[in-house]
Amino acid sequence: MNPALPPLPAPSRLALYLNLIRWDRPAGWLLLLWPSLSALWIAADGWPGWHLVAIFVAGTILMRSAGCCINDVADRDFDRHVKRTAHRPVTAGTVSVKEALGVGAVLALVSFGLVLTTNTIAVLWSVPALLVSLIYPYAKRFLAMPQAVLGVAFSFGIPIAFAAAQQHIPAQAWALLLGNLCWVLAYDTEYAMVDRDDDLKIGMKTSAITLGRWDVAAVTAFYLAHLALWGGLLWPQVGGWLYGAALLVALGQVGWHYTMIRHRTREGCFRAFRLNHWLGLTLFAGVAGSYALKALGVPLV
Repeated sequence: MNPALPPLPAPSRLALYLNLIRWDRPAGWLLLLWPSLSALWIAADGWPGWHLVAIFVAGTILMRSAGCCINDVADRDFDRHVKRTAHRPVTAGTVSVKEALGVGAVLALVSFGLVLTTNTIAVLWSVPALLVSLIYPYAKRFLAMPQAVLGVAFSFGIPIAFAAAQQHIPAQAWALLLGNLCWVLAYDTEYAMVDRDDDLKIGMKTSAITLGRWDVAAVTAFYLAHLALWGGLLWPQVGGWLYGAALLVALGQVGWHYTMIRHRTREGCFRAFRLNHWLGLTLFAGVAGSYALKALGVPLV
């Protein structure tokens, strides 16, 4: 008889904390990053400088990580009933509530320290941005479309980018936030479609449940609204063959997402959600690339 295998060593605290902040799943912070960088380029009318780029990249990663900590604490009693989330560190008891809140607080404070290196307007607007992020985990208990709250939280980097680059927030920034909110509604509804059966059992409210059989049509409409708003709002500044090509590639991705979610399988919907960052990257490449070509004197029309 073969001797029993020795037990596997327990993961280190660092490994547990990295798991807590989803370090191995960068799709979450990439969804935040690309629209924020696009807004930063627009606000600066081109290259914004290494200082602001570094702040927004690092700040995005830190705040998404802090958000994961808060979300896991808020949802710990629900997550144990959902297949996809039952093994998260707080739910599984490998990281305590106090630890998770402590990690989240440290990450948020470091992020706030980065914002302090910009200007007063950006610092002031970072406060409501944080408050919306704190509200979102609890919105799922009361609102039929809590993804709209997440949309505001995930889009707040846009007005803060304008504040950091221009020391004020024009109407264009808020319109871009609205357009980005449509994108968040699209991809987070895909995400909610993955857990719909579990969420129905535990009484969680999500856009996938609220939309019912109209979920696929609504997701497609949200995507199209996002592209229409961002296309129209940014065309006066970066319109031309490159940004036009970026919009067409993004439109092709919308069709691709439809093929992944139309049968409403867990695998297809989760895959669609994870690949959304490519749409954000496509639009950012169109924006940044157009400014780069303009600086080089290459005609865009």
